[in-house]
Amino acid sequence: MGNALVDVLTILKSDRTLKEFDLPKGSMQLVSKEFSNRLLAGTLGLQRQQSSGGSAANTIHGLANLGMETGFVGKIGKDNLGKFFEKDLKENNIAPVMFHDLDETGRSIALVSKDAERTMATFLGAAGDLHQEDIDSDIFKGYQYFHLEGYLVQSRALIRKAVRVAKAHDLIISLDMATYNIVSENREFLEKLIREYVDILMANETEAEALTHVKANKALDVMADMAEVAVLKMGRDGSMVKRGSEKCKIGIEKVNSVDTTGAGDLYAAGFLYGYCKDQSLEVCGKIGSILGGHVTEMIGAKMDKEKWAVVKEKVNNICCG
Repeated sequence: MGNALVDVLTILKSDRTLKEFDLPKGSMQLVSKEFSNRLLAGTLGLQRQQSSGGSAANTIHGLANLGMETGFVGKIGKDNLGKFFEKDLKENNIAPVMFHDLDETGRSIALVSKDAERTMATFLGAAGDLHQEDIDSDIFKGYQYFHLEGYLVQSRALIRKAVRVAKAHDLIISLDMATYNIVSENREFLEKLIREYVDILMANETEAEALTHVKANKALDVMADMAEVAVLKMGRDGSMVKRGSEKCKIGIEKVNSVDTTGAGDLYAAGFLYGYCKDQSLEVCGKIGSILGGHVTEMIGAKMDKEKWAVVKEKVNNICCG
């Protein structure tokens, strides 16, 4: 479950655009429709690419491409972007549980810097109107895992009901944290939620520090005290995973990175795939690194068929396939 967004990936010639629009590099800012329109106008003429997006949707796409039976819960508008988003789910064998709203379908403008770092300005639109009243038991029937993104924190009642119903159906719950500024603004709520409901907790270094208030090298231990499994994504330094007294360090996949958009989301997909297949934490992390690494060789959070063929072969070599 996550924000149903259409990503508008824009390749920057310089970071001057970020300064002009007062967007902190590497952050994700929630913006108004008016700001989003101004940003689109201000980046007109730059190289652009449109794709379905949103953190949880990217993760579910990754799992579906690995052959897992998946579904996605979100809200879209009755517009062309909404049709584009839902069609993309169906074409990737993801069962859509889509609610519709009078507002426009949300969009996230991802500004990609020359060093491959991405800065996101997100107009939630209809995605922000997904409410607790939309959630019922039928959504969770037939599933074993429930993955949600931290970006949903703008609707606390929605998250609380969703995890409560998921737990009532004995689903394993995984949470991939939102960007550091959102974690900081919602720290107390998130910590309570994690301790009560979350089984698998994932975060990058800045997100982990914002949540735990300790440096990244110690944050993993604090996270593992909150949830059964803790995953710390460290970019070029790989990742670390901890469960109880078991801890392992996973290296990176050697790739030619051009855009980090979706790297964390696809790492989550790979890790969850391995976990669903009862693999060791080390193997789960390695699969995460394979997916998270190779998606950075593409512009955007999706890989084409040729790239997926390479990824699947590597995954099959270390996992059950």
